[in-house]
Amino acid sequence: MVGTSKRNWLRVKGSPGGSRVTFLELFFDLVFVFSISQLSHALAAHYAPLGALEAGLMTFAIWWVWIFTAWVTNWLDPEKMPVRGMLVALMFLGLVLSASIPEAFGDKGLLFAGAYVLMQVGRSLFTAYAMREVSVSNYRNFLRISIWLIVSGVFWIAGGLLEHEARLISWLIALAIEYAGPASGFAVPGLGKSTVSDWNVSGAHMAERCALFIIICLGEAILVSGRTFSELPFSALTAVVFTTAFIGTVAMWWIYFRFGHERAAHRIEHDETPGSLARQAFTYAHIPVLAGIIVHAVAVEFMFSHPHETGNLCMIASVLGGAGLFLAGNLWFKGATSGRLPLSHLAGLVLLILLAFVAPFIEVYLAGILATLVLIIVAAWEYKSLAGQTVGQTAH
Repeated sequence: MVGTSKRNWLRVKGSPGGSRVTFLELFFDLVFVFSISQLSHALAAHYAPLGALEAGLMTFAIWWVWIFTAWVTNWLDPEKMPVRGMLVALMFLGLVLSASIPEAFGDKGLLFAGAYVLMQVGRSLFTAYAMREVSVSNYRNFLRISIWLIVSGVFWIAGGLLEHEARLISWLIALAIEYAGPASGFAVPGLGKSTVSDWNVSGAHMAERCALFIIICLGEAILVSGRTFSELPFSALTAVVFTTAFIGTVAMWWIYFRFGHERAAHRIEHDETPGSLARQAFTYAHIPVLAGIIVHAVAVEFMFSHPHETGNLCMIASVLGGAGLFLAGNLWFKGATSGRLPLSHLAGLVLLILLAFVAPFIEVYLAGILATLVLIIVAAWEYKSLAGQTVGQTAH
C-alpha cells in the first residue's frame, strides 16, 4: 500500500502531463528572481577580483540548487501533495538563501550555508524516500547523491563558521565536491556509481524548465535597466543607454530561444542516453549562460552610472564579458545538442576579443553599443543560416 502511494508521487512518462511544467514549478522559480537580483547587485557593489570570485561562487551555488530541483521534478510530480510540500519548503529556504546573499561573506555566512545545505540534502533525501519502493536504481542513485551532498555540506557549514579567506576556501572546496559528483557518477564505496540509464529524463521538461529560468534572468536584466532609467534625469545619453540595454537583452533572448531551446528538447527526447546529454547541455552548459546575463545586468548599471568613463578595465570586462559568457554558454549548449559548434557564435566571440583591444580607449556606453551590435550580428547570422530548417535537424 505504501509503495503504491509513493508510486503516485511520480510523473507518468508519456502521459499528456508527464513533461508539463506545473504552476508550482513556476511559483518556485519566482524565488530565484530575488536571487538573481541579489547576485547582480552584490557583484556591482563589490566589483573587484575578490568580489567577482565571491559572486561567481554564489552564482554556482544558486544554479546548483535550482538545477538539482529541476532534475528532481522531472521524476516527482509537483501536483502530488507530499511533493508540493517539499517544494514549498524549498521556496522558504530559497528565500532565506537569497536574502543572505549580500552578507554571505559577512555576518550571514552561516545562514547562507545552512539554508543551502538544508535545501540540497533535504530535497535529495526526500527523493530517495519517494523512490525507495518504486525504483531500486533511482533509490540507490539518490542515496549516493545525498552522501555527496552531506560531505560537501560539512564544508559549507564549516565555511559559515569561519571568516574571510578561510570561508571562501572552504566553500570553494564544497562546490568542487558537488560539481565533481555528476561527472563521477556520484561514486560511493559499497553503493557503486550511477549509470546513464539511471538518468532517463524528459527532454521537453528539462528544456522548458531551463528556458523559464533563463527568462527569469533576462527579465531581471530588463528590470535593472528600467528601474535605473526611471531614477535618472532624462537625457539623450540615458535614452541611448536604456535602448542599448533593452536591445542587448532582446538579442540574448533571440539567440537562446530562436533555435537552441526547441532543438535541445527534440534531441534529448530522441537520444539513446538522454541523461548524459541533458547533464552536459543543461546542468553544465547553462552556467556561463546564466553568468553572462548576470554580468550583463551589472554592465547596464555601469553604463548608466559611468557612461563616459574610459580606461576602466573592470567596467570594460563587465560590458564585453557579459556578452562573451553568454555566447560561450550558448556555443557549448548548442554544440552539445546539435553535434556541431555554431560558427556564428564562434565569430561573435572573436569579435568580442578584438573589441577588448580597443574598448579601453572608448567610453563605456560606446563599448556597450558595440557589444550589443556583436550580439545582433550573431543572432542575424544564425537566423540566416538556420531559417527554414526543422527543429530536429543539425546545422552549421
